[in-house]
Amino acid sequence: MSSIAHWISPSIYLDIIRWVGESCLLIYSIKRNNLTVWIFTSMFLGAEIGMYFPEIAANGKMLGKIFLRCIKTIIAPLLFGTLVVGIAGHSDLKQVGRMGLKALIYFELVTTAALFIGLAVVNITKPGEHFVKPNQIHEEVIPVSPKTWQDHIIEIFPENVAKSVSEGAILQVVIFSILFGIGLAMVKESRRKPMIEFCESLSEVMFKFTNIVMLFAPFAVGGAIAYTVSSMGMDIFLPLAKLVGSLYLGLILFVLCVLLPIALIVKVPIAKFAKAISEPVSIAFATASSESALPRAMEEMERIGVPPKIVGFVLPTGYSFNLDGTTLYLSLASIFVAQVAGIPLTIWQQVGICLTLMLTSKGVAGVARASMVILAATVSQFELPMWPVYLIMAVDVLMDMGRTAVNVIGNCLATIVVAKWEGEYKPDMNDESILEVKES
Repeated sequence: MSSIAHWISPSIYLDIIRWVGESCLLIYSIKRNNLTVWIFTSMFLGAEIGMYFPEIAANGKMLGKIFLRCIKTIIAPLLFGTLVVGIAGHSDLKQVGRMGLKALIYFELVTTAALFIGLAVVNITKPGEHFVKPNQIHEEVIPVSPKTWQDHIIEIFPENVAKSVSEGAILQVVIFSILFGIGLAMVKESRRKPMIEFCESLSEVMFKFTNIVMLFAPFAVGGAIAYTVSSMGMDIFLPLAKLVGSLYLGLILFVLCVLLPIALIVKVPIAKFAKAISEPVSIAFATASSESALPRAMEEMERIGVPPKIVGFVLPTGYSFNLDGTTLYLSLASIFVAQVAGIPLTIWQQVGICLTLMLTSKGVAGVARASMVILAATVSQFELPMWPVYLIMAVDVLMDMGRTAVNVIGNCLATIVVAKWEGEYKPDMNDESILEVKES
């Protein structure tokens, strides 16, 4: 036995331990039938396939794209049905305005905190200092069309709802649904009732549609991770590991120092909340897309007691105004560019960049890598070199996973905060046992 142990190399020991651990996790997930565990298991297996079988892993991107396409078909009808029922079904138009104002104030305060945490972390860790420009990186111009604050406001409103749906403009779909719901609330009961019943049925069908699509999630996640691992390599990542570590440090600090205190102040049931968001957050982390987690996040927030009208309004709106992880990343990445280029910035110049990002970050879509456009525009506006942005792009997928997960956590918490402010959070009303009684 000792001779066999002497013959086996340490690397083989590590592979055996890893495969045994993953097999145990897979068996546990099958036993528990827990989609979150399935997703994390597929992430581990996908990473292994990407590392050892890169030719096979190259096809994994296709699975992720299929999953995201299916998710995108759910979002518009689900938002429309939920919002219209929430507004026209209760006819309390004053509450819609009050709820919107509270949500926007909350979004601005929290995202501002995220910006300045990112600013503090990048100044303490200094991930861009002493960085040598790689020979393969050449100065190029990323095509960016700078937008004014008027452009951002104009883009909120849809000119063609079909175009908004096809382009995945979530906020425009929300605005159309709100206006439609207000208009429906103004017509007489005989005309309003059939449309409300239709929208209620539409919402229920789309939630069932979501359950079907989510069965494909572990395969999509495994394929996406396999493709990422096989295509990235490690040569460019190691010099940028400090940047990635700085971002994750900032995200952890934000969750512990901002989101957790908010949850404790408003008395959110932490254990129940953590269980509810585990699946949406794991999907968002693996796919690096907030949109992929939206339908399941809406369903889970309703399940733990947030009224559908608040979920339908706050969650989608937060995807444009409350992307906490993305705003933290943008402030950190902007200063990183200056550090890499060896351009010293005063504290007031850095604050100026953050104030700019307070506006421009609100236009970030909830899809993978959209924040790179905002970063490039910010770098261009402050006359910083563009080549460090190409360095960031090499590891952006790793950072996108973390910041997207924090986006989902922040938006889910926001729905409970607004529901608490409105006095409508009822965590016991949608308990699983009550749902089972209703179904029976």
